Amino acid sequence: MPRAPLWSSLFRGPSECVFPLALSAVFAIFHAVSVDHPIPKYMMRAAGGRSGFRSFLPFLVSGILLGISFPSYPFVRLELLAWIALVPLLAASRREYSFRGFFLRVYLTMLLFGAVSVWWISLATLGGGLLAVVAHSLFSTVPLLLFFLLVKRRGYRFALFSLPFLWVGWEWLYMRQDLSFGWLVLGNSQALLNPMIQYADVTGVWGVSFWLVWMNVLAADAWDRFGKGRPVPVHAVAAALMVAAPLGYSWRVFNAADADGGSPGSIRVALVQPNIDPLKKWKTYSGADIMRLYYRMTERVVSRSGPDLVLWPETAIPFPIRNEKAHYRYLEERTKRWECALLSGSSDRVYYTEEEVVGEEFLYSYDPDRLRYYQSFNASLLVGGEGEGPQVYRKMKLVPFAERAPYMEHAPWLGNLAFSLAGIGSWGRGSDFTIMEFTTASGERVRTSNAICYESIFPGLVAGFVSRGAEFLTLITNDGWYAKSYGPYQHAAIARLRCIENRRSMARCANTGVSMFIDRLGRVYAEIPWWERRSLVAEVERRSGLTFYTRYPDLLPVVACGASALLLLAGVIRSGGRRDRKF
Repeated sequence: MPRAPLWSSLFRGPSECVFPLALSAVFAIFHAVSVDHPIPKYMMRAAGGRSGFRSFLPFLVSGILLGISFPSYPFVRLELLAWIALVPLLAASRREYSFRGFFLRVYLTMLLFGAVSVWWISLATLGGGLLAVVAHSLFSTVPLLLFFLLVKRRGYRFALFSLPFLWVGWEWLYMRQDLSFGWLVLGNSQALLNPMIQYADVTGVWGVSFWLVWMNVLAADAWDRFGKGRPVPVHAVAAALMVAAPLGYSWRVFNAADADGGSPGSIRVALVQPNIDPLKKWKTYSGADIMRLYYRMTERVVSRSGPDLVLWPETAIPFPIRNEKAHYRYLEERTKRWECALLSGSSDRVYYTEEEVVGEEFLYSYDPDRLRYYQSFNASLLVGGEGEGPQVYRKMKLVPFAERAPYMEHAPWLGNLAFSLAGIGSWGRGSDFTIMEFTTASGERVRTSNAICYESIFPGLVAGFVSRGAEFLTLITNDGWYAKSYGPYQHAAIARLRCIENRRSMARCANTGVSMFIDRLGRVYAEIPWWERRSLVAEVERRSGLTFYTRYPDLLPVVACGASALLLLAGVIRSGGRRDRKF
C-alpha cells in the first residue's frame, strides 16, 4: 500500500481540513498585525505604562485559577473558580497591543494552567509530562490569539462576546487531531458539580465549556463597565439566569430520575482491583503470578456474590492470550465454571501477510518464527460472550507518543519519538466500535461497550458506543503510574461526564484505583479506595434510550465553528472605522 503524505491525515473530514488551515492562517495574520505594532525596547511594556512582572500578573493569576479549578483530591472542591478564572486575563487584554507581548503572556497562562492541573503525568514519564504541558499550552493559546485579532480589528467588546464561540470551536477541532491532549477541555473542570451540569445530556461537555466562557465574558465586561462608572444590572440579571437555568434543569432531571422509563433492568457486575504497582510489576511478579492472583480474587467474588459480569483492569492479562492457545482455553474453562462473562484488559497481537503490509512495513513488527508481520494492540477481551472465541475491542484513541507517535503512518521517523510505559512503544490503532454481547445465567441478553483508560476523555467516542447499542458503559484503566497524586481522581471525575451525556451507568475498574460504579446522573454509588486489593459488586442499570447529545454529539461545536468563521470574517474584512476601535 503506498504511503500517504503527512498532510493527508489532516484532511480526513471537514473539521480536519479546517484545523491546519486555521492554525496557519492565525499565525500568518498575527505576523501581519504585529508589523504595525512592533515590540518596544523595554521588555514587553504593556499599554498604560505597566512593564515587567506587574504586566504579567493578571495572566499568571488566570493560569493558577484555571489549574486549581480542575478536579483534584476529593476534599478539594474549587471548580467554581473556573467561572471567573479568565477575568484577570480578559481585563488585562484591553491594554495589550503587541502581538508578541500578548502571545507570551497567554502562553505563560496556559503553561501555568497545564502545570498545575496535570503535573502528575511527569510521575510516569518526565519527558512525556513536559511535552504534554508545553505542546498543549501552545495549542490552547489559539482561541485567545483569535480574540486578540478581533480586538485589533473590531474592538474589545466585539472580541469579548465572540470568545465563547472561538473557544468551543477550537477545543473541538483540536481534540479531533492525533496530536491533541484533550484532557484540559474547560468543561471538564465542572465534572464534580452535578447540580449544575445535567444539561450535558443535551450539549455534552462542549456546552459546559460554552457556559463557562460566557460566564467569564459577562464578568469581564461587567468589571470593565463598572470601572468606567457605568451600571451593570443587565450583567447581574444575565448571570443570575445563567446559574438558575442549569439548576432548574438539574432539579427536573433529579426529580424525574426514579420515574423515568426506558430501562430494561440491571445486571450484577464485579470489579477486581488487584493493586499491582506498575512500576514494580515485573520485579515482584511473573506472568503466572499475576494470572493466579486474578483467578484467586475472581473465585472469591464469584462464589460470594454470583455476578453476571466480572471486570479486570487495563492490561490485566500480561501477554497476548489469544495467541497462547493453552492459556486461553484455561481462561475460557474458568469463565464457564464461574457462570459469568469476563471482560479484561489484555495486549492483543494481530498477524498480517506481506501483501497486507506492503509499503507500510515500518508500522509493523516482524515475527521470525512465524515469518509474518504483526501489530500489538492495547485491547480488551470479553470471554464467555456470544459466538466462538473472545470478543475483542482494540483501543482507538492512543496517548500521543506514550502509546503511539502521531502521524507516524505518514512520516515514519516520528516513530523514533515514541516512548514506552508498558514495554511497547508503538501500539496499533483500532478502528471498530465493538459492542460486546453476552447472555446472563437468567437468559437475559446484554450489550455493553468498553473504553480503555485515556479514551474516557473523548465524548464523541463514548457517544458512538452508546448510539450503536451499549446499554451501560465499562471503563478499564491503570492509573497506578501516577502514584498518590490527584491524577487518578481527576481521571475518574471526567468519567462522570460521559455518564451524564449519554444517560448510561458505568462500571469503572482500575488496577490501583479508583474503581467505582457511577449512575446515569454522574453520581458514584459504590467504590474501592485507591491502593487497596479488593473486589466490589453492585447492580448496574441497563438502558436503551438515547439522549439528544448522543444523537447529535457534534452539533454545538460545529455551530460554534460556523459562528467563529463568520465572526473572524467580519473581523478581517472590516467595513470601515479605525483598527483599534474600542466600544
